[in-house]
Amino acid sequence: MSWTEIVIEVPLHQAEALSDALMEAGALSVSVEDADLGTEAEQPLFGEPGMEPEHTAWERSRVVALAPLETDHAALVAEAAALCEPPLDVAQLSYSLRSVADQDWVRLTQSQFEPIHIGKNIWVVPSWHEAPDPSALVLELDPGLAFGTGSHPTTRLCMEWLEAHAPTGLSVLDYGCGSGILALVAKKLGAQRVAGVDIDAQAIEAARDNSERNHCAIDYYVPDDFAQAHPATAFDIVVANILSSPLKLLAPMLCGRVGPGGRLVLSGILARQADEVAAAYAPFLEICVWAERDGWVAMSGTVPGQRLDADATPA
Repeated sequence: MSWTEIVIEVPLHQAEALSDALMEAGALSVSVEDADLGTEAEQPLFGEPGMEPEHTAWERSRVVALAPLETDHAALVAEAAALCEPPLDVAQLSYSLRSVADQDWVRLTQSQFEPIHIGKNIWVVPSWHEAPDPSALVLELDPGLAFGTGSHPTTRLCMEWLEAHAPTGLSVLDYGCGSGILALVAKKLGAQRVAGVDIDAQAIEAARDNSERNHCAIDYYVPDDFAQAHPATAFDIVVANILSSPLKLLAPMLCGRVGPGGRLVLSGILARQADEVAAAYAPFLEICVWAERDGWVAMSGTVPGQRLDADATPA
């Protein structure tokens, strides 16, 4: 079966309403692109990753609706225009058509995800691939809704920190666990007890599935359940790969979860934000940049008390 993409260029204030109306009129899917993509006028929509943008479209937006080849495209556009509030003048909506050939979409999607080598001896491998080095620390992890496949610099930095400070026999808390990838690394590196916390219930479900797939016993919680189940539990290592703003707000809680001599690892921090994050944690412990990659940093510090291990050099 083949499909057609209906491509309509509209101003910012019409993009969201038209997208919703196209879906209501029968489009199979709708996406919004920058009409100036690939030109000098291209504008980035998002600022800091993970933060809600002020707008959900561009000044010149391209709304792309997918429909079956046999669809009456003019009728679909006209119906969508009428469904908008206020209705759009269909005579003012110029559109073009793009043919989309039938493909093996599963195979195409899988081809876009290859095994990822991280640090010295870690491989993140999709389930449809063989591990390049079966003797390495191998994580079987398929791309999904939850953040964390090892491709982002912040995730890599945290994984490399854990590899450089193997938590053998220790307890580890992964706060903001996403897919559970950092919890999985900690467990496979010999951690005795590992817990993961995330505000997203879908992330918790994905993390549990990934732990089962990798034969790792890890407990996952949403924050309220974690606080109830472990009201005063401290950990040897606490890892939080989130973003600078929530990390600053969470400073008292995260530091309170690190036992004496324990280590705190933070990432999701742009290099220019490192000083302000360090200042937020200064009342509790001294934290500094451990390593930097592509403009992002991982920071670490030790809670006063008996030191767990010596500093390691970044990979």
